[in-house]
Amino acid sequence: MKSLLRNQRSYCSAVWPGVRGSTPCNAGFLFPPVIPVDLSFSRGPSNLLKYSMKCKSRKMKQEVQMVEKSLDRKLAEIHANRNSKTFILADAKDADMAFGIRSGGVSPESYHGELRFRSIAEYREMMRQVTIQAAVDIMLMSASSTEILAIQEHLFDNSPVTPAVRANDTTDIHLARHGIYVNEFSRPFRSATIDHAQCGKYECAPSERGAGANLGLYSVTFNNNHERDLETLRAFKEFRLEAEEKGFRYFLEVFDPNMDIGLSPEKIGEFVNDMVTRSLAGVTSAGRPLFLKMVYHGPKAMEELVNYDPHLIVGILGGSAGTTYDAFKLIHEAQKYGARIALFGRKINNAEHQLAFVRFLRLIVDGAVSPEDAVPAYHAVLQGMGIKPHRSLEDDSALTTGIMSYGGSSTATIDMGQRSGSQTPVSAPLPGSAPLRAPSRDNEPDWSRMTPQEKLAYNQRERDRIFG
Repeated sequence: MKSLLRNQRSYCSAVWPGVRGSTPCNAGFLFPPVIPVDLSFSRGPSNLLKYSMKCKSRKMKQEVQMVEKSLDRKLAEIHANRNSKTFILADAKDADMAFGIRSGGVSPESYHGELRFRSIAEYREMMRQVTIQAAVDIMLMSASSTEILAIQEHLFDNSPVTPAVRANDTTDIHLARHGIYVNEFSRPFRSATIDHAQCGKYECAPSERGAGANLGLYSVTFNNNHERDLETLRAFKEFRLEAEEKGFRYFLEVFDPNMDIGLSPEKIGEFVNDMVTRSLAGVTSAGRPLFLKMVYHGPKAMEELVNYDPHLIVGILGGSAGTTYDAFKLIHEAQKYGARIALFGRKINNAEHQLAFVRFLRLIVDGAVSPEDAVPAYHAVLQGMGIKPHRSLEDDSALTTGIMSYGGSSTATIDMGQRSGSQTPVSAPLPGSAPLRAPSRDNEPDWSRMTPQEKLAYNQRERDRIFG
C-alpha cells in the first residue's frame, strides 16, 4: 500500500482499472467532463461567482434548454424497481439554521492558536462549487441562501441539482453556543414559510412558485411524551395541508429523541420506525413525503423499515464528522441494507476538500470503489493537491462507531485484517463524545451529581452526533 501511495497515478489505476471520467487519474475527477469548470474554483470564491453570473447573463440573452433534475429521474427509477441500486446524494448546507456563526465550519485560513469560522459568504461559495460539480442530486439550504443562489443568481436553472429548503427549525436544532435548548423537549417552529421558499416573499403569484425551491425538509422529533408529540404531529399536519395546497414537495426528517426516554439503541430504532409508519398511515399520497431522512440505526432497523413499504424511500443523515472511513463505510452499509438516499452535512463541510470528498461518496454508491479503497485514494488526491489531511491515513482509516453492526454501540472493534495494509484490529471510541444511547440504565450518567454545565455539554454532544 505504501508503495502505491508514493505514486498517485499508479494507485488510482490499481483501484479503478478501466474507469473513466471519475478518478483522480484524470481531470474529470472533481467535475464531470461535460461541465466546463476551472479547477481553480477550489482555491477561492471569486472565480466561481463570476462563472455563475456569466451563466445567468447567457441565460438572459438566449433560451437555455432545461436540464432534467437527477432527483426526479432517480425517484422514478427507485419506485419502478425496488431492487434498483440507484442512489441519491444530498449536501445538507442548512446549518446556518442551527449553529449560527459556526455553521460554515472552521475556516481553512485559521492559524495555530486561532479559531476562525467561515463566513456565510464563504459557506454559500461552497454551495455554488458543489452544485456546479453536480455529483449530488440535492442542495439543501436555508431560505436566505435559497433566495440568493436560486432566485437572484439562477444557479439551479440549468443544473441537474435540485434546490431544497429547510422548511422548519424545531428547537432541538437551536444550537447556539452556551444555549440550553438541547436540555428540553423539542418544540415545533418554522422560521421560513412555503411562499418564502418558493419565491422569496410573503405571498407568491402562481407563476412565481418555481423561482426558488419547491422542495423542503420538514423535521420531527418524537420523544415518547404525550403532550410534546401531539404538538409535533399537529404542526406537521398543518404543514402538510399547506404544502398540498401550494404544490410544495417535501421530505421528512425524523430525529431520534433529544431527551433520554430510557430505551436502548435497538429499541430507539424500533420506536422511531413505529412512530414514522404510524404517523404516515393516515396520510394519502397527495400529502406524503418524497422520502425520509433518519438516523441510521443499523442493518436490522433499516431492513425492517424498507421491507415494510417498498414505496417508502428511506434516507440517512450523516451526523458528526468522524473519520473519512466512518463516512464512507456508513453510506456503503446503509445502501447495502436498503437506504437509497444520504444527506450529509458536516461530513462534507468538515472535509479537507469538499469536492473530492463528495466525488468519492458518489463513486462508492455507484459501486466503482469500496470504502476501504476510497480512504487511501482520497488521501492520495489530497497529497496530489498539496493539502494536509486532518488525520494520518492510519487514523483516518479507523471505524469509530459500531452502528454498522446489528448490535450497535458507541465503540467498535474492527477486524482490519481484511483491509489491505492493515495488521492489527482497531478499537476506538467516538472521539470526544458520550454514547449514542445508553445501552442500559446502569451506564447512564448520574444526573443528580452533574453540574448544569456538565448536563449541557452532555446533551450538546448527543445532539451534535445526530444532526446532519
